[in-house]
Amino acid sequence: MSEPDFDADLPAHVNAALADFLRDASEAIGHTEPTFRPATEALSDFVLGGGKRLRPTFAWWSWRGAGGDPAGDHAEGVLRVVASLELIQACALIHDDVLDSSDSRRGSPTVHVAFAGTHAESGWLGSPDSFGLAAAVLIGDLALAWADDMFAEAPLPAPVLRAARPAWRAMRTEVLAGQYLDVHTQATGDASVEAALRIDRLKTAAYTVQRPLHLGAALAGAGPGLIDPLMAFGRDLGVAFQLRDDMLGVFGDPSVTGKPAGDDLREGKRTLLLALGLRFAAEQEREQEHKAITAAVGNPGLTRADVDTVRQALTDVGAVAEVERRIDELTDAALTTLRGIELAEPAATRLTELTAVATQRKY
Repeated sequence: MSEPDFDADLPAHVNAALADFLRDASEAIGHTEPTFRPATEALSDFVLGGGKRLRPTFAWWSWRGAGGDPAGDHAEGVLRVVASLELIQACALIHDDVLDSSDSRRGSPTVHVAFAGTHAESGWLGSPDSFGLAAAVLIGDLALAWADDMFAEAPLPAPVLRAARPAWRAMRTEVLAGQYLDVHTQATGDASVEAALRIDRLKTAAYTVQRPLHLGAALAGAGPGLIDPLMAFGRDLGVAFQLRDDMLGVFGDPSVTGKPAGDDLREGKRTLLLALGLRFAAEQEREQEHKAITAAVGNPGLTRADVDTVRQALTDVGAVAEVERRIDELTDAALTTLRGIELAEPAATRLTELTAVATQRKY
């Protein structure tokens, strides 16, 4: 039997590794407590039901660029480690949907909404919403616990896993800190540009790009001479990626984003786009635009017409153009850094391609 070509179709191999792990982990607890099966099935469906697999892809190509051999003895173990990033992503998304009171993701009901529906349809005692929220929190916690299991059980020598631990630990803490900073900013109403950028750097840049790059390079035995510039590349690219996501949150097509148009506005997310919109409207003394943006943020009853009004206001005051300018500037800076890093091919080419994928317009 020929060796698998992990480079050729990495997402498919990541999906296969996740499916194998989730099947085994679900069967073990399912035999012990059958009542828990709907929870493990919901997690498996969530993880395997979509996603771009960006985090495993960044980690894999960082490992390859640092000298990792896709046909070597460590390749399968590295694949399992990078695939485990998707379980941390599942935890973050499931909990994010609870924190943001989101009704849908990827065109389907969010986990807490689905479990609330099961409660209501079954006629169980208590509040369906409370049950749904509790189930989602526990399923998100399960994803985080299983991420650690998948990482720790990867078939790699102990020194290799030990070298990757600092990146793993930092990433888990940073994503939770970023989530807290996000809800704290919404609660305090901090609409400053500085607050928005702090969230972008901590919640997205570090967790989505920087730490996966760090993880992959560490698995290959790289030191600070390679890891530090990769982190710098990841910082600029990660912020650009979040700014593009912010634009999609307001201007995106629901068929692309998987969420209703304007959901970021309804959820009250204090993005750079909105921070700049409010700042520019105030500086230009455009009271109507300032009022439209302010009224939209955190308004769950926002209509499609309201969203269109906010889109026009953000465009008219120059916030959209400024965010696009920053995306271009950050992307250029990231590519400049990447070109200065000595990476084995085809990793340098693939990371360049990933930069375009992560920052391209999709609306």
